[in-house]
Amino acid sequence: MIRMPLATASLLAIAISLAGCGEGKDKAAAPQAPAAASTTAPAAGQVDEAAAKAVVAHYADMVFAVYSDAESTAKTLQTAIDTFLANPNDETLKAARTAWIAARVPYLQSEVFRFGNTIIDDWEGQVNAWPLDEGLIDYVDKSYEHALGNPGATANIIANNEIQVGEDKIDVKEITPEKLASLNELGGSEANVATGYHAIEFLLWGQDLNGTGPGAGNRPASDYMTGDGATGGHNERRRTYLRAVTQLLVSDLEEMVGNWKPNVEDNYRATLESEPATDGLRKMLFGMGSLSLGELAGERMKVSLEANSPEDEHDCFSDNTHNSQFYDAKGIRNVYLGEYTRVDGTKLTGASLSSLVAKADPTADAALKADLAATEAKIQVMVDRANDGEHYDQLIAAGNEKGNQIVRDAIAALVKQTGSIEAAAGKLGITDLNPDSADHEF
Repeated sequence: MIRMPLATASLLAIAISLAGCGEGKDKAAAPQAPAAASTTAPAAGQVDEAAAKAVVAHYADMVFAVYSDAESTAKTLQTAIDTFLANPNDETLKAARTAWIAARVPYLQSEVFRFGNTIIDDWEGQVNAWPLDEGLIDYVDKSYEHALGNPGATANIIANNEIQVGEDKIDVKEITPEKLASLNELGGSEANVATGYHAIEFLLWGQDLNGTGPGAGNRPASDYMTGDGATGGHNERRRTYLRAVTQLLVSDLEEMVGNWKPNVEDNYRATLESEPATDGLRKMLFGMGSLSLGELAGERMKVSLEANSPEDEHDCFSDNTHNSQFYDAKGIRNVYLGEYTRVDGTKLTGASLSSLVAKADPTADAALKADLAATEAKIQVMVDRANDGEHYDQLIAAGNEKGNQIVRDAIAALVKQTGSIEAAAGKLGITDLNPDSADHEF
């Protein structure tokens, strides 16, 4: 997805106009470094350098902790998948799906680290790109509607040793992590996603053929059996694919953990901490604002709501979208408050943006904390509805006025909090934050 800076119109005015609007996609593109993430010095004396340095250092601690949790839960997922493949049945498939959902919790809280930190944004496409044309990977239903103009939309890597994409023939006889990584954006289409969480999700759940009705994907465990009772065809290749794509996810997360490991002389974290503190503060705030506005309010909610399209929801095969939205928003709040609850239940706290803003302007700090809490409450409504049986793809259905309004309310809250993020940044001397809108108008 090519990211565009927000127009100069007041975000507060946008938030007000959204309250009466009728509406509310992350692609597999390797994201470009946003121009808005460049740094400018704040007005002299507005931020104490030592205090700001402490905030950036604690932020780096949080990033390391979140990615460490994402890595450990991905390894737990890998173990569950190995157990499933050793004995494919309903019980082991359910356990693998449960492990996938658990692995999403820390990873989604990492998405706020994108945008300003281009080392993450450039890497993220291999790990979490979506929506994907699942016909690139495996068999699909006859009703399958792929992205227009995608030459690899029905290539079916699992069923073929060689695939044809436009004029090119590509050897896929050997399914390895490296081969799968090379197939992302095949033929120039962002919808060709061969790796990451969502490729694994599709392989575990299969297509969700329920539209905006209840129910998620329902791939049978027998798609991974061999011999009598096997379904799906090409099961050995499907088993190999699932192992390889999971191994790639684990190694990608290991790489990012290394980038943020403390006391390493030449990794990304060391570079960040050596820069002026304002650079780090800007990256933190830009990530918060961009995930809030262009990505979560725009790509992940507005697009799917406007089109009444479950194909555009984030975790579309598993119907886990409500959780993905909740933990994305939780990540934004984490960064501002300097808090993160690890998967083992321990809580990481320390110097925060909130403490800096409160010192500069207590009213601005209180306003942003209130907006962050309000956003979480609005998205909690979607979580509660899902727990009661009405998932996100049902909320966005045409004619579901109450469901549509729940999503609109969450979008409005996200846009409003983005205005407060900009206001808080201004109190720290960062007056040109320009959060990424992903070219959406609210």
